[in-house]
This record gives sequence, C-alpha cells and structure tokens, in this order.
Amino acid sequence: MSIQTKNVAVIGGGWAGMAAAVELAAVGIPVSVLEASRSLGGRARRVDAEGVALDNGQHIMIGAYTETLAQMRRVGADPDRLLQRLPLQLRYAGGFALAAPVWPAPLHLAAALLGARGLTLAQRLSAIAFMQALKRAQFRVDTALNVSALLARHRQTGPLAEFLWEPLCVSALNTPPALASAQVFLNVLRDSLTGKRESSDMLLPRVDLCAVFPQPAADFITARGGRVLTGSPVRALRRETAGWHLDERPQPYSHVIVAVGPHHASALLAGMPQLAATRAILGAFTYQPIYTCYLQYPAGIKLPSPMLGFSGGAIQWAFDRGALSGIPGLVAVVVSASGAHQDLSLEAFGAAVHSELEARLGALPAPLWHRVIAEKRATFACTPGLVRPPQATAMPGLVLAGDYTDSPYPATLETAIRSGLTGAKFVISSS
Repeated sequence: MSIQTKNVAVIGGGWAGMAAAVELAAVGIPVSVLEASRSLGGRARRVDAEGVALDNGQHIMIGAYTETLAQMRRVGADPDRLLQRLPLQLRYAGGFALAAPVWPAPLHLAAALLGARGLTLAQRLSAIAFMQALKRAQFRVDTALNVSALLARHRQTGPLAEFLWEPLCVSALNTPPALASAQVFLNVLRDSLTGKRESSDMLLPRVDLCAVFPQPAADFITARGGRVLTGSPVRALRRETAGWHLDERPQPYSHVIVAVGPHHASALLAGMPQLAATRAILGAFTYQPIYTCYLQYPAGIKLPSPMLGFSGGAIQWAFDRGALSGIPGLVAVVVSASGAHQDLSLEAFGAAVHSELEARLGALPAPLWHRVIAEKRATFACTPGLVRPPQATAMPGLVLAGDYTDSPYPATLETAIRSGLTGAKFVISSS
C-alpha cells in the first residue's frame, strides 16, 4: 500500500498519539487524531483552575530526552524558551544538597557526589563506588531484582537511599523502590548519569504541558491537512473489507494507532480473538498514582529553589511556579507512587500538604486557594520482569502506542514520544 492510499486514525491525543500523528503528517499521510478529552496531552495535560493554567502533574524532563527535544523543535516549540535547563541538582528542605558543575562527563557526576552536603565522606565514596560497580556490570542485573534489594546489596542505605537513589527511583519509575524493577532503574541511571554531561541536566517546564508539545504538534498536523478532534471518544473498533471503522463513523481507515492508556486500550481491543494474548498482558498490569497539590499563596511567598525535595513525610517535591512560570506565590507539590496519602480525602490531603510545608519551611499564610489533582492510574507499576506488549499487533493495520508498550524504560514522556514515532514508522513501512 502506497503512502497516497493510506489514511490513519490515531486514537488518543496524548504525547504518544501526537508524536505518531506528527510523524505521519510529515510524510504526507492523511491523519485524524481523536481525543476523548477537551484537552490534548493525556496524562500530561493542561488543567485550568481559578483562572490559572495548571497541569495534571509536574513532569521533570532531563537532557537525555533526545526524542522529546527533537520533536519539540520539529513542531516549532523551542526547548530553550519553554524549558528551564539546570545542571543536575537535588536540594532538600533540611540540608541535603547535590549539584553537578558544568564539567565534562563523568567528572561532573564525581564532583557532584564528592561535594554532596549531608553525606559523610565514606557515604560519598560509597556512592561513587556504586556507580563504578554498575558500569563494570554494564548496568545489567537479574531482571527479578527490585531497587531496594539492589541498594541493600551495594550498601546504599541511610541518607544515600533516603535523599538520592530512592527519590530518583520514585521520580523516574513512579513505583516504590521495594516494588520497582532494578533493571529499568539502571537503564535510567545509565542514560542520564553516564552519557553526555548535558544528559543529566534537568528540564523544568516554564509553560503548561500542553504548550510544551501537544498543542504545537496539533498546529503542525493541521497545517499539513490532518485533523485533531478533541471531545471525540472512540469506544469500539471493527475491521471490515474497506478497512477499520471507529464506532459508527462512516469513514474507514487503512490503519489505526491506539494511543490511549493500557486499560482503555484493552477495552478497545475486546471482541478480537486474535488479540487475546495482548489483552492478557494488559490485564496483568497494575498501576501507581501521582497526586499534585497546587497552593496559591500571596505573591511574596517563594521556595528556596525552583525545585525543592522533602523527606520524612508525605511530600516528595515542591515546585515554585513563580520562579518557573511567572505565577507569583503558586507552589506545586507532588507525591508520586502509592502511600498513606491515598487514604485521605482530597481536601484533607491539601490541608496536610500546607501543614507539612509550614513544618519544614516555617510559618506560611493560609493559601488563597488550593487544588488537588489525583491521577490514580498515572503510570503502570514498573515491577521486575513485567511483560509489556509489542506495538505491532496480530490484526493488520492495527498498532499500539504509549509509554506502556515494550521498552527498556519506565513510563515517561520520552518513552511515550518514542513509542509514538515507532508506531508511525510501522504504518509508513507497511505494505
């Protein structure tokens, strides 16, 4: 089948779906994106509240997100303008601090670990020895190993675990260390900490997530004759002689890219016996939440740094949206993965977050307003040996795309973008 005779539906306007549609539109294949929500971006989208553009979660990107940065540039979204780039740094309320100088790799990482505040010299040397041991092992471990066991094996305990490795694990995999895949965690460490120096840089959005990629991608697609339809849910797929049909829509498509979350994808694949194995894989997934609490304080309230870590309580990270996106007094607090906070009502969680901020930062005025966004299925639980589905399916013309598809990486924006591009390339190369 030639490019001229292909006509593709992309179900889902998240980062994977938009990346797939951009790739198709770039080569002249007619593409229609159908997104159930009124907003693009999926689980990384804009949420409007109190007249302010918020996000349904705070996403930290890193310099190793090469495809994300390339696709942003492709659609005219300048990373240098939209993202604040900072050399690797972890700063905590209460003292621990690690900052990498702008030195060539791997000297920048060695200097960061040797200069870390809140660690003894023995602990700093132990962290360096840990990284050297991982390099010698080529960042490979038993796939059944979890992160807690890995850290214990290498004596990365106490402050090293509390302030460094466990927070990096939860931030990257959104899975508690005792449940998280050590191999996937090592894949992240390998690419972010042992590659080029800039790979470890932190990229913090200055604008809402929709403006970072999904909306510029939509503009790119429509400028090339494609369609991006929000508020357009798809509940059923069927294959007929003329091609693929979506619900009762009359137009057939030669190909369909299913770019929704795994639980939604499983429902769309129902009724196709050929995909029973794929649905069984998806049915075995479990999920982890991300809670984000926005607190609008008076304009004079600022955090000590744009991104501040917390330990010993519910809060993990707080972001100063005044410093990042010019909204004075707005603080975004993130709690990733499962925990006791899930037992609280959203109102009680918001009050607890304010109390914890006060306890760690000193007296704060009552917030003018707060908003809690709970993504209860924010990502799949990235557990040891988890089987993830391939993107090509047993049905001709049907492809999966999303951060949950077969990959050595956890559920991140970069994984979603890469999956979307791969899904589009399957379509482009298909006969």
